[in-house]
Amino acid sequence: MVRCYKALSNPPPSCYNLRKVKIHVRRLRSGNGGSSSCAGDQHPQLESPGPAGSAGGTPNRRTRFRLQFPQLALRRRLGQLSCMSRPALKLRSWPLTILYYLLPFGALKPLTRVGWRPMSRVALYKSVPTRLLSRAWGRLNQVELPTWLRKPVYSLYIWTFGVNMKEAAVEDLHHYRNLSEFFRRKLKPQARPVCCLHSVISPSDGKILNFGQVKNCEVEQVKGVTYSLESFLGPRISTEELHFKQAPPGNSFQQQLVTKEGNELYHCVIYLAPGDYHCFHSPTDWRVSHRRHFPGSLMSVNPGVARWIKELFCHNERVVLTGDWKHGFFSLTAVGATNVGSIRIYFDQDLHTNSPCYSKGSYNDFSFISNNNKEGIPMRKGEHLGEFNLGSTIVLIFEAPKDFKFHLKAGQKIRFGEALGSL
Repeated sequence: MVRCYKALSNPPPSCYNLRKVKIHVRRLRSGNGGSSSCAGDQHPQLESPGPAGSAGGTPNRRTRFRLQFPQLALRRRLGQLSCMSRPALKLRSWPLTILYYLLPFGALKPLTRVGWRPMSRVALYKSVPTRLLSRAWGRLNQVELPTWLRKPVYSLYIWTFGVNMKEAAVEDLHHYRNLSEFFRRKLKPQARPVCCLHSVISPSDGKILNFGQVKNCEVEQVKGVTYSLESFLGPRISTEELHFKQAPPGNSFQQQLVTKEGNELYHCVIYLAPGDYHCFHSPTDWRVSHRRHFPGSLMSVNPGVARWIKELFCHNERVVLTGDWKHGFFSLTAVGATNVGSIRIYFDQDLHTNSPCYSKGSYNDFSFISNNNKEGIPMRKGEHLGEFNLGSTIVLIFEAPKDFKFHLKAGQKIRFGEALGSL
């Protein structure tokens, strides 16, 4: 409502078109800087509609565009949004942000001129309910397919991701009742021979994203993008549980993990694509003494996304298995991803991943060392360790002497049983 203190010289007749009068007043209000009262001699004048094209007639195209996006109303609405709680604000701005990035020709750019700012692409991706979508995908994978539908569905998947069914223990596609069984198919014994000449082998099929020494308590998830070692593994486990010597106080987290003088800390990141073999195995002879489960997001771990989101592996749900081998500290981490909320460890029946409720930043610890078992879980090189539901990432962080050498190239394809490195 616009209040005018100056009386009109010519009272308007009763036959005015009220709709056009209202539009004309709103245009004058936006032209006066959004003031709700008339200052000085500038007062909105109510004019009767004249013929088309005249000053009091139908508004031109520019005026119509301004009427569709009235700046005063938008500023008032944006002021209300700024007072909302953060979850409510995300819920309101999420659809508008999607339209901002999808619509061509910058159709929503005029909104940025009145104070609205879209969410960043990273923030928008993080707001997607990936955990809910992964649980729904898991339910869908459990649905038993009719016999006549199995071959077309699996053949499409094989063609899309380049699956080699000649390596499968059962090549007949009708044998797999649902998608979950097909994803977790076993291989023929001779399909993956285990290398005995090298001390560390690849625990799974996949692509080498990065490898090398850990420097400055940071690990590279892909070239040029790092994450904190302590954020990834969590607080250090008690030395009594790992049979390690107590590290001197004041040392960095990386130095606390190195138990023998002259050793260094190494890492290797292996990405499992959807078409790869989804089981993972023990990469060496070692003892698993502790499990730490980090509930978290389930964002894609595709190398392109890993370059895009910093500390992606620290945000995603993961299971950290920690123990020791003949050279000291050893850990294997299975990182979850979109549609891979299910991480299974064969010897750990108490592990349940992708639960509906969790506290952000929390973790659950479980020790395999007890009064009856002082050694933990012994694992032999190549022994079955666990499986993913679709495809994800394996991160190895271990201690070794300075003369340890990797036999790898960044970006190369590798299969379970092939050599990672040796002394």
